[in-house]
Amino acid sequence: MENNYCIIMAGGVGSRFWPFSRNNRPKQFLDFFGTGRSLLQMTFDRFKKLMPTENILIVSNMIYRDMILEQLPEITSNQILLEPHRRNTAPCIAYAVNRIKSMTTEANIVVAPSDHLIMKENDFIETIKVGLEFVSKNDNLLTLGIKPSRPETGYGYIQIDEGDTSLRRVKTFTEKPNAELAQIFYETGEFYWNSGIFLWNLQTIDKAFNDLLPEVSNKFVSGKTFFNTEKEQEFIDNMYPSCPNISIDYGIMEKAENVYVLCSDFGWTDLGTWGSLYEMSPKDENENVSLKCETSFYDSEHNIIALPSGKLAVIEGLNGFIVAESDNVLLICKLDEEQRIRQFVNDSYIKFDGKFN
Repeated sequence: MENNYCIIMAGGVGSRFWPFSRNNRPKQFLDFFGTGRSLLQMTFDRFKKLMPTENILIVSNMIYRDMILEQLPEITSNQILLEPHRRNTAPCIAYAVNRIKSMTTEANIVVAPSDHLIMKENDFIETIKVGLEFVSKNDNLLTLGIKPSRPETGYGYIQIDEGDTSLRRVKTFTEKPNAELAQIFYETGEFYWNSGIFLWNLQTIDKAFNDLLPEVSNKFVSGKTFFNTEKEQEFIDNMYPSCPNISIDYGIMEKAENVYVLCSDFGWTDLGTWGSLYEMSPKDENENVSLKCETSFYDSEHNIIALPSGKLAVIEGLNGFIVAESDNVLLICKLDEEQRIRQFVNDSYIKFDGKFN
């Protein structure tokens, strides 16, 4: 347990959850379900059961530093790695890996986004234990694959090799498929959803960066004497903007030959969209979802209503809509048109000079 480390990625802005998720308070800092814990806090709560709290690192944008310390009083400011610019997941993970290298020579690492929902906490903990045990004894890169419950087009997929255990070699990674391909993936039973949760030991991921992403690795190696010192942030601030914008999936996982998947089922949901939140939320007899607020529905079906606590919404004659209010913005949008929300955010930024973002 002392050699287990966790990297929590918490720098995204979550624009697809606008207007709940804003630049000044993205979705990982929000309590969607009125439980008193944000998505980031719930993620932290899970991993502190698996390792010392001082072994948990949070990688985020510098503008969220104070918010992280407010939500996670158990950690120190030194555990928050601050990116001056967003450069996707590969530089984010490389930064944390190099920090861990400055602290220890032996580490088993789990990398997780801060905004996933896990319904079966105990199953998740046991799955992570299996994964950490595997990477502690094998020089392989491991990802968690989720058994599909539907032909979902919003997730990436992992094709698994033949075998009779939950640990399988990865055959291929596939980005978000169209509906026809997703149906085929679902029916074959050979494909799992790509959860974006990774495990590896320090030596294995360090070698993968050196071999497959030297353009990222070399930048961090150039400042190896600065990590975990007072000069670290200055080095990161100066170097980071020149890092390529590349994901860990594309840069390493899809190219490496030593990649395994741990086939899992722990009630996982990537809360990436209003649609995904709708799918996993409790519904009334007409498939309506109401979050936090009180809602009276009349002749309405398949809607998700999210208003501030204490508000009453009366909904009549709506079918398949998002109705969401936060602070000074009200969004009314068809669920099947939610991909346009990013356009709405961009348009409102231009029209209202960033006032509502």
